[in-house]
Amino acid sequence: MKKTDKKIEKSLISALTHVCDSAIESVEGFKWLTHVVSYSKFPESLSIICVFDSIEALDEVKSSDGIDTLYSLISHELAAVDIQIRDVRKHVHFDTEEECNAEHGGKWNVRLRRH
Repeated sequence: MKKTDKKIEKSLISALTHVCDSAIESVEGFKWLTHVVSYSKFPESLSIICVFDSIEALDEVKSSDGIDTLYSLISHELAAVDIQIRDVRKHVHFDTEEECNAEHGGKWNVRLRRH
């Protein structure tokens, strides 16, 4: 990893940690998030995965303004560390612990390869 990539990674981690802390408090069923990125194609390759505890919780959030809250939090925190994303919705994906357990036996390292 190049020095500039490490700097971007540190900024991403900082921003997404703030998003996670806020979302845990304000979005029902939200558990954690992670990201996948190829720095040779940054920021286009950035994929942020927001994980909920259950399919039901995710469906409820999708039918309310909770999804917009997440998009707003992510946009705001990325901008705060000078990471500009044109359309955050194209970079944010949703998943559940329930689906990971059912489909991949709880092995997130395997499941995240699809993102």
